[in-house]
Amino acid sequence: MMNRGPTNEEKIIRVLVVDDSAFMRFTIAKHLGDHPRITVIGSARDGVEALELIPKLNPDVVTLDVEMPCLDGLSTLREIMTRFPRPVVMLSSLTNEGTVETVQALTLGAVDFIAKPSNKANVHAVIADAVEKIIKAASTKVYSLSSHQKRTPVPAAMLQQVRKSTRSLNQNDKVLFIGSSTGGPRALNTLIPELPSDLPAAVVIVQHMPVGFTRSLADRLDSISKIKVKEAEPGDKLEVGRALLAPGGFHMVFDHNGQVTLNQNPTVHGVRPAIDVTMASMVPLYGKSMVGVILTGMGSDGTTGCQLVHEAGGYIIAEDESTCIVWGMPRSVYEAGLADSVLPLTEIASGIQKKLARI
Repeated sequence: MMNRGPTNEEKIIRVLVVDDSAFMRFTIAKHLGDHPRITVIGSARDGVEALELIPKLNPDVVTLDVEMPCLDGLSTLREIMTRFPRPVVMLSSLTNEGTVETVQALTLGAVDFIAKPSNKANVHAVIADAVEKIIKAASTKVYSLSSHQKRTPVPAAMLQQVRKSTRSLNQNDKVLFIGSSTGGPRALNTLIPELPSDLPAAVVIVQHMPVGFTRSLADRLDSISKIKVKEAEPGDKLEVGRALLAPGGFHMVFDHNGQVTLNQNPTVHGVRPAIDVTMASMVPLYGKSMVGVILTGMGSDGTTGCQLVHEAGGYIIAEDESTCIVWGMPRSVYEAGLADSVLPLTEIASGIQKKLARI
């Protein structure tokens, strides 16, 4: 009788820990090694050593500190994603600088991040978070760093010349909704800069992210895009030529006047902000004028919202499996029969423009 090989749920995940702190290397390795699904195969004190060890040890997942001497986390990540792509989970401080660098890491292809413990007392909570994210990371697809992910901020004067002025939404305007989760910052880093300055629509983005990181993501996208991007605030209204990004830790809801309201009601699908919550509030206002796009991510958030958009006469685009880090949310939309188009990431911007021109 043929022996059954290990399933994805049973496979032992081989992890390389990279951190300049001897205490953190020891602590992370010790606690991760206690989990039956994880074995730590090595550790590195900096990026230089990590790049030497990866081809020798061939880890399934790398945990990588953002702040390191010799070769910092971002530089190391670029090398990993270019030379030997694999799932990377960043270890991030919660300082302002730390959140900016973490967002950069996610746009470069890091799958997720772990908040670095602020003291020894919360190490166990961080390790529990790390275990969950490493197991999820091991099941994701990873792509080599492409030119789309190597975008650098555009000089403000140049953006000023390209950008058209924003204006208030009127009843004939369209609304573009984009929802994303795991792998989303990388996908948004490709998609949003490809939207033209004269896009005839207001844009709403919901990316699953915790408190403190969406401002940096909005600023990052704003600096490389022809449309304006900002983290949404209470009272904001949709404007053509501008994207509003839901703030981490809050559900974003549009009231009957089309104004943004934020709340911390219970999580939906285990997340806040939730895509379904925002879409449900938008459909009564914009319905048939909506184009919804569901990008890479785990789970099924966005499926209910897409159904509401469909019933109202709107249009849905799902990212194709071939370019998703995780084909979860788009798959759910597709299998529910709600996807009018299924497109690889690099074709979604043109698909959006073609559809907007026909609505």
